[in-house]
Amino acid sequence: MAKCFSSLLSWFLIFLFVLLHTQTGYGSNATSKSEAIINLRVGVPLKNGFPQFVNVVWDSHEKKYNVSGYCIDVFYAVVNILPFKVSLDIQPFEVESRDNSGAGSYDSLLQQIPAKYDVVVGDITILANRSNMVDFTLPYTGSGFKMLVTVQHGRQQTMWIFVKPFSWDLWLSIVIISTFIGVSILVMERNVNAPTDQEGLPNRKKLSPATILWFPISQAILPERQVVAKNCSRFVLMIWLLLAFVLMQSYTANLTSILTLDQLGPSFFNVNDLRKGGYYVGYQSGSFVKDVLVQQFKFDTSKLRPYSNSAEYHNALKTGSQRGGVAAIFDEVPYLKVFLQEYGSNYIMAGSRYRNDGFGFAFPLNSNLTAYFSRAILKVTESDLMKEIEEKYFGKNDVLEQISFNL
Repeated sequence: MAKCFSSLLSWFLIFLFVLLHTQTGYGSNATSKSEAIINLRVGVPLKNGFPQFVNVVWDSHEKKYNVSGYCIDVFYAVVNILPFKVSLDIQPFEVESRDNSGAGSYDSLLQQIPAKYDVVVGDITILANRSNMVDFTLPYTGSGFKMLVTVQHGRQQTMWIFVKPFSWDLWLSIVIISTFIGVSILVMERNVNAPTDQEGLPNRKKLSPATILWFPISQAILPERQVVAKNCSRFVLMIWLLLAFVLMQSYTANLTSILTLDQLGPSFFNVNDLRKGGYYVGYQSGSFVKDVLVQQFKFDTSKLRPYSNSAEYHNALKTGSQRGGVAAIFDEVPYLKVFLQEYGSNYIMAGSRYRNDGFGFAFPLNSNLTAYFSRAILKVTESDLMKEIEEKYFGKNDVLEQISFNL
């Protein structure tokens, strides 16, 4: 019996030893797991234009690609505040395509997740149809897109330029008020007679019904003394002269502005003018904007021309639709603001602003990393670091200001 009890005790001690060893081992594995480095294959768009956002350059000495730009710096800032360590393997993907096949577009880059990339970083616009392929983080900058057109200088001056300072409603109001003033004074002065041998005194001839409209205007331009006799008439006339003085000063200032200042305006005001006129329009190569132009705005694909950078935008707009260029460029607002920093004197954004959610990072569907990166993006965007990154690439001109869509 004692021998059996001793044997059971030995087995029990062995079991406890194994159990404690196993728990210690699991604890060690958990610790090592929390300290493990997550390896991420990072896809970035490779293109020729707008290096302020993503700039991929091949380093022949080190035999690797060097990646920089606003979007990349934001990604690095986000990675640095994650609660775990990340190892990055950055791989470029060419997104420019000048044919109609759709190959080499941003959508084809996102389709490489998760087979080739674990995350895609760059000027990737968050769209509803793309959310069916990947999960997006919260946006780290505003966006939306508009059309860019050339500026028309000068106002066409005609013989009727003198009526331009006031609107037709204001001109009509002036006529009505003048008539009212003339009738009022005529009624108040109807019983006033003056001796025929005295000049400059009120008489019925001066205030005849034929002078009802002309009388207030003549007093505003060439006032006469003793033209009315009653105090109530003088009061009404004084109020009219004060109003006329304000109107004349406003008219002079507006007419001077029209005749001396260069009036600027867009050459086209909306999409319908471009489509109905059969004009060529441009877009950024590889961008989703092409699909919007065809599917939503109903442009003929033969009227669309892709371009890569600001210089090509400038040349196409300068050349014009009739000579091999385009009448307008459609692109996202951040790109257009970068363009206007370089060529802003001759171009202007026109038409309505069309919404989207801005730039974000793309992960595989149902990825656990999306939430971590989204929380880190919130911390970065609320810090001074975000302002420093923007000023580094765009200066202090608020190129990437958040869009309110109240235009």
